[in-house]
Amino acid sequence: MVFKGVSHTADVYWDGCLLGRHYNAYTPFTFVLPEVEAGEHEIAVLVDNSFHEESALHIPNDYYSYGGIIRPAAVEEIADLFIERMAFTPLYTEVGWSGRIDVVLRNTSEERRNARLHGKLGEWDVPFAEGVIVPPDATRKVSVTVPFPQAAAWSASEPQLYPLEAQLFNDDGNRVLDDLIERVGFRTVSTEGGQLKVNGEPVVLKGFNRHEDHPLCGAAIPYPLMVHDMELMLDMGANAVRTSHYPNDERFLDLCDERGIFVWEENHARGFSLKDMQHPLFERQCEDCNREMVEAHINHPSIIIWAILNECASDTMEGREMYRKQFDQIRSMDTSRPLSFASHHRERELCFDLADIVSVNLYPLWYGEEDPYELCLQARKWADDAGGKDKPMIMSEFGADGFYGYRDPSRVKGTEERQADIIQANLEAYLPLPFLSGMLIWQFCDCRVTEADGWLLTRAGTQNSKGVVDRYRRPKLAYSVVKDYFSRRNADS
Repeated sequence: MVFKGVSHTADVYWDGCLLGRHYNAYTPFTFVLPEVEAGEHEIAVLVDNSFHEESALHIPNDYYSYGGIIRPAAVEEIADLFIERMAFTPLYTEVGWSGRIDVVLRNTSEERRNARLHGKLGEWDVPFAEGVIVPPDATRKVSVTVPFPQAAAWSASEPQLYPLEAQLFNDDGNRVLDDLIERVGFRTVSTEGGQLKVNGEPVVLKGFNRHEDHPLCGAAIPYPLMVHDMELMLDMGANAVRTSHYPNDERFLDLCDERGIFVWEENHARGFSLKDMQHPLFERQCEDCNREMVEAHINHPSIIIWAILNECASDTMEGREMYRKQFDQIRSMDTSRPLSFASHHRERELCFDLADIVSVNLYPLWYGEEDPYELCLQARKWADDAGGKDKPMIMSEFGADGFYGYRDPSRVKGTEERQADIIQANLEAYLPLPFLSGMLIWQFCDCRVTEADGWLLTRAGTQNSKGVVDRYRRPKLAYSVVKDYFSRRNADS
């Protein structure tokens, strides 16, 4: 049984018996039932999106965690030896492209299994070892590195994708036990010379932070509405999206792969104080989220940055140790992408030396009257002094509230006019700066937030209204401003 996303905690039952529990709305999970008898069975999923003491990541926040099965689910019939997952890592040397392919086989039986693997990438054969032995009730990873000198690169302008197929045969090679097809692309990501580079060429990310939220369907967004979001962002000239603040639906990532949109994907953790991070389950739940995020989405070439812990306690020594552990965990799983996190601690930041890219959330002209250009220069100095010298820098959040339909010549805060002015001033300041490798507007669309006391009371209408489009995707005045600036930069480059 495959679940792509259940919000927020799921207890799964089979014929009244508990199979297990999964925590986290935004990562996939599976349960394997051996030797199921033919006939009628009952699957029950008990879903809980309440805030409770066993939840470290799911707390009242600046977005809304809808309850229910929010992403696709499926039932698959498999043999007791099957392909659990597959990972592709592109490599480039002076002789051209190659790729490392890791296939994880799982044996659910109580006997040792012998099998053979066959593979293809596009029209090219993948030569796995002749025979594979998998111990009982265990997994085994089979790895091979293969040259693909004729492969074309994946890029924003030419998002070339290839099907990667692995077939698992029995020991005699005359019966297919299982197969798995992933879609992959050949591209490299680096941070050489203080620039974010894809395939050795500098790129500047111009795009949005996006929440999976829609008034018609909550977080269970159907494919046509995902396409609509993509078309709006492309129309504005965007080339990047940040999956704030959780791993996204793989169908949206598929769209990014196909349309050449760069993706910053991050784990599910936003705005935690040190006290929040010292919750006894915090580190384990983050570790589970990181593992499931990377294992599920590693094959998407559009993802060029992994990120963690947005606006958490990275200004404390205790928090720094947690950041270090999570970066180490992700690097142990994937070394092909740089790592980052979004900080709002200014000169108090202690973790920029741990990341490959320094990223800052700043809201000049909205939460304060600072000049965007001067503040960005100051942020660069803070980053340099805190261990981020010679690293690429991204303005990971900036923006302003604009209530859809509230237009007034006074241009007071909250009007569409004032929001457009503030975003224009920010883009005017950031686009010419040579040390910036990206600017991500907060945010693409308005989103619902948790109804609660404290600072959440400042969210009028129980929503974050900093979207360039509203919750129904109706453009605000800022839409045209963004389109003008992003398109102008595209034309210049």
